[in-house]
Amino acid sequence: MNAENLACSERLVTAGYVRQGAQGRRAHELRLRALLEQGKCPEDGWDESTIELFLQELAIMDSNNFLGNCGVGEREGRVASGIVARRHYRLIHGIGRSGDISAVQPKAAGSSLLNKLTNSLVLDIIKLAGVRTVTNCFVVPMATGMSLTLCFLTLRHKRPKAKYIIWPRIDQKSCFKSMITAGFEPVVIENVLEGDELRTDIEAVEAKIKTLGAENILCVHSTTSCFAPRVPDRLEELAVICAKYDIPHIVNNAYGVQSSKCMHLIQQGARVGRIDAFVQSLDKNFMVPVGGAIIAGFNESFIQEISKMYPGRASASPSLDVLITLLSLGTSGYKQLLKERKEMFSYLSSELKKLADIHNERLLDTPHNPISLAMSLKNLDENNDVAVTQLGSMLFTRQVSGARVVPCGSVQTVNNYTFKGFMSHTNNYPCAYLNAASAIGIKKQDVDTFLKRLDKCLKTSVKERKKEKNVDEISNSNTSSEQLEG
Repeated sequence: MNAENLACSERLVTAGYVRQGAQGRRAHELRLRALLEQGKCPEDGWDESTIELFLQELAIMDSNNFLGNCGVGEREGRVASGIVARRHYRLIHGIGRSGDISAVQPKAAGSSLLNKLTNSLVLDIIKLAGVRTVTNCFVVPMATGMSLTLCFLTLRHKRPKAKYIIWPRIDQKSCFKSMITAGFEPVVIENVLEGDELRTDIEAVEAKIKTLGAENILCVHSTTSCFAPRVPDRLEELAVICAKYDIPHIVNNAYGVQSSKCMHLIQQGARVGRIDAFVQSLDKNFMVPVGGAIIAGFNESFIQEISKMYPGRASASPSLDVLITLLSLGTSGYKQLLKERKEMFSYLSSELKKLADIHNERLLDTPHNPISLAMSLKNLDENNDVAVTQLGSMLFTRQVSGARVVPCGSVQTVNNYTFKGFMSHTNNYPCAYLNAASAIGIKKQDVDTFLKRLDKCLKTSVKERKKEKNVDEISNSNTSSEQLEG
């Protein structure tokens, strides 16, 4: 209510009560004002009533919610279902315009404001997470793979002769297909085994650049967050090489925002060399539904070029989801989640090591991976992949999600490229293993339940293997007896 409406209200309700109510509303409005003035994530999270008030204020600024609106165009924010309208808080017009996903829509001031504020808050969080010199970012309504493709397509116009992308191997299909979809030829650089860890072969990267010619290479496509025993790429060394040969550098930082180590690598890479853009998932880092990513970088004009490459308007749902989430958490709430994740990583690591020792297995030594862990499965392996994959099935049927069981020597073809040892990031890793990760939002109960169920599954698997072995021995013994009698 404005001052005039409050004055009118005093005719119906005692003036003192009206003023008290106005003061209560004023507290909400002061939060909104601070957000609009500063464009930063509030330190303390907002209550739901303030967030909903803010979203309603934004919605009534869009033309589809004008009381006297008369729309005669092909896109007027019409929605057939009330449920759908409420799900989106009646913010129906989406974000951007046909020429730029970050542009303001004349008939959707509220949605445009939502878009600008979300990008501003996300930039603030990226700085808080460790990349302090980042200059620009925007939320795009596509997951990580397609967002990487958008970056590659933007670089095409800058390097029209380029046809190759240098890619230190990581066995994850979407980042590989992002290069294929953009029309480029991935040049796979195999990792080197250092102890238990798989690390970037810097010498091979530089050698390949010299062989192909820097002008024929679109970019180096590196990775931070990944499944152990692979560890984040040597970003600093790669960034130096990219600066030396004047080659763009795109980083797949899929779930790296939650890791101070991954964010530090990006910050250091930009400091000593070249990083053009880094891409991160919304759902993996901010606990929102799948469907959005953040494209960020250190050169504001290049990030703007990427946003202009997006064809047409875009869904506002990912922006709305992350805005609501960040306003709910505040910076203090998000920092607490990051702290808890790091604590749970240490707890998962120590407890998984104890379990590995009990079962005569080993927690692989991967100190450079801050999120994912791997435990050997040598006792199940014994050149028998079936026992290993069965363990994965047993865990899944017991409602353990996210754990990956990786057998030795599996072969898979992705877009006509054949990968030996697929899922293990190398052709011949020494043993089969199981992955578990400590990602943002994980609780101690999740870790304890996982370990309890894994322990039972391992015991069951060992018993079944012993039964099979006994059956085989009896069968072999009978065969030998029959041969002797014969």
